[in-house]
Amino acid sequence: MTFSIVARSADGETWGVAVASKFLAVGSAVPAAVAGVGAVATQADANVAYKGLALSHLDEGATAPVALQRLLEEDEGRAHRQVGIVDLDGGSASHTGAECIPWAGGLTGDGYAIQGNCLAGSEVVEAMADAWLSSDPDLPLQDRLLTALAAGDETGGDRRGRQSAAILVVREGAGYGGLDDVAVDLRVDDHPAPIDELARLLDLHELYLTASTDDEKVIVDDALRAELETFAAAAGHRDFHTWAGTENYEMRVAPDLAWIDRRILAVVRGER
Repeated sequence: MTFSIVARSADGETWGVAVASKFLAVGSAVPAAVAGVGAVATQADANVAYKGLALSHLDEGATAPVALQRLLEEDEGRAHRQVGIVDLDGGSASHTGAECIPWAGGLTGDGYAIQGNCLAGSEVVEAMADAWLSSDPDLPLQDRLLTALAAGDETGGDRRGRQSAAILVVREGAGYGGLDDVAVDLRVDDHPAPIDELARLLDLHELYLTASTDDEKVIVDDALRAELETFAAAAGHRDFHTWAGTENYEMRVAPDLAWIDRRILAVVRGER
C-alpha cells in the first residue's frame, strides 16, 4: 500500500529513497541507506529486516540483484513482500510478490528502482520513472526524488488515499557538522497532503541545514558588520553570532563573519 523510488545520483556520490503511503509514519518502516553502500525500500507486507540485511549484503560486495536474491531465498513470506534496491555502482533490482495487493509492480533502470502496491494503476510507477528520467541529473538527489514522488501522487498514487511521506538521502560527510552521512532525513507522519508538506520541509532543510553557496554569500565590510552587531544588540544578544545561533542560521553565516547569506541579511533588514 505504498509507492517509492530508490536511487543513486548521477555523480555516484549520493543514494536515497523517497516514499509515500496511506500508512502512518511510512518513513519509519520503508527506507534505509548508507553512503558508499547503497539504498533499499521494503514495503507491502514489509519485512523491515530487509533493510539491515540488504545493506549488509551490499557492503560485502553483492550487487543489487544478488542482494535481492539472497533476501528472497531466506524469506518464506516473499510472496507478500515488495522491495527495491540500488547498489554502490547504481545497479538496481525490484521485487513484487505475487500476493501483493494490486495494482502492484515496479520499474528499474540505471541508478533507480521504482515500485508500488495497492496503486491506482501502472501509470503511477510509469509517471515516476518519466519524472526521474526527465529531471536534471545535476539537481540535488532529494529534489529529483521528490519530483518523482510527486509525479506518482499526481497520477493516482496509493488508491486508498494519502497519509505520510518521507525522504532519506545519504552522502559521505553530509550530516550535521560533517559527522555522519545523513544529508536529508525528513518525515511527514500523518498529514492530508504529505508530499506537499514534505516539499515545505525540504525547503526549510535547505535553508537551515545546508551551507550557503558562493552566489548566496554577501561579503561583510566594516559598515555591514556594524549594522549586524547593532541589530543583534537591539535584539538582546551579546553579538551577531549569538543571534545567528539562536535562530539556527549558523550554516548561513561565516564563523569569522566574513560573509552572510543574502537570505539571512534580508531577515535582518526585515525584508523576509
